[in-house]
Amino acid sequence: MKKTILWASLGLMIACGPSDSTNSAESSTSSSSSAGKGLNITIKGSDTVLPVSQKERNRFMELNPEANVQVVGGGSGVGIAALINNTTDIAMVSRDLNYQEKNSLALLGKTTERVVLAYDALAVVVNPNNPMQQLSIKQLELIYTGKVQNWNELEDADGNPGPDMTIIPYSRETSSGTYEYFKEVAMHDREYAPNVLKVPSTQSIVTSVGETEGAIGYIGVAYISDEVAAVSILNKATEYYIEPTVNFAQDNTYPIVRPLYYFFLQEDTDRLKPFLDFILSEEGQAIIKEVGYVPL
Repeated sequence: MKKTILWASLGLMIACGPSDSTNSAESSTSSSSSAGKGLNITIKGSDTVLPVSQKERNRFMELNPEANVQVVGGGSGVGIAALINNTTDIAMVSRDLNYQEKNSLALLGKTTERVVLAYDALAVVVNPNNPMQQLSIKQLELIYTGKVQNWNELEDADGNPGPDMTIIPYSRETSSGTYEYFKEVAMHDREYAPNVLKVPSTQSIVTSVGETEGAIGYIGVAYISDEVAAVSILNKATEYYIEPTVNFAQDNTYPIVRPLYYFFLQEDTDRLKPFLDFILSEEGQAIIKEVGYVPL
């Protein structure tokens, strides 16, 4: 019988990301009104990063009334495309740049910088009426590659078969960084099965899974709500099933944790610095924790 940790803090902190250009903006405790005076910023991209950016924007503009910061979602791919096309200042991204994006930027002579602003525990969710609320990454791979299509083909933590119910897997669409990250980590880069339903936003997954008994999906930890049940994922090293919480992401016991990025052009670094400094400040990181993500 596998074991489930319901709550713990083991005190092992995850690393704060790459040390080259990542987090190149210096942290500060607050943003002065003079620093953000007349600052206009457009931020586009990841739906995972969206709630963080919205809260950070709201507070930054309270401190800097003359600043204008606009935040739009749509997916990581949308954000990077906007950066390439000069229609955003900052791309919100929940994955690293892919080869095609790097090549497009290089061909245009654009050099990018990136900042890790937070970490995210990628949560797997099922309908609250589904008793299968403990899964391994191998079981996720079987579900999303179409190898199993009924819950009774899987065993729970005690070795009992799941309910006789068709599995209805939901996924983000291909422009989403979460789509790519889940494919890499949970599916070992295997292709999604044809029966996987792709939806345009994280909230769409929450709504769809909450309304469909056989459904399963994956979302950023900040999107967990009473509409869905968060699945505990097996940590193979400890043989414990770990809940997707900020504490378990921070001590690195939850097995699906990823960095969240801001990408921007190197030439804009000085102009964007007041906003980036605020995000990395004590107050900005407190907002990240308030939203439900893992602060640096």
